[in-house]
Amino acid sequence: MSFHSLDDVLADYELLDADDRYRLLIDLGRSLEPMPDALKTDATLVRGCSASVWLYPVAKDDGRLHFLADSNAAITKGIVALVLLAVQDRNPTQILATDIEAALAPFDLKAQLSSNRTQGIPNMIALVRETAARRA
Repeated sequence: MSFHSLDDVLADYELLDADDRYRLLIDLGRSLEPMPDALKTDATLVRGCSASVWLYPVAKDDGRLHFLADSNAAITKGIVALVLLAVQDRNPTQILATDIEAALAPFDLKAQLSSNRTQGIPNMIALVRETAARRA
């Protein structure tokens, strides 16, 4: 299963019941490009997540940002993949102009998942924005 945009994911997501939505998020997490273990350090750890989440930005030659990410929890990894679909391979100015929260709003993750699964999302988004701001 390969999704190219949040809209692609949402089109499928809206047709599913809660259990299948959960599975879709897990599958989405599995589709993340592998993150080398050497990059999973304290410096790349996202604070405030119930599971361990690592996020590592790679600047492309043309200035776009590509994020490598992973989590030790399957559902959390799917949420990370959703966040990255909103910003992956965009330039820092585009990332800063993206309302990531609004892009994720149609998924209503707070209603789908327990609060400890979603508590780290703002920290993930903040880290993506801080990275973009440093590069802009």
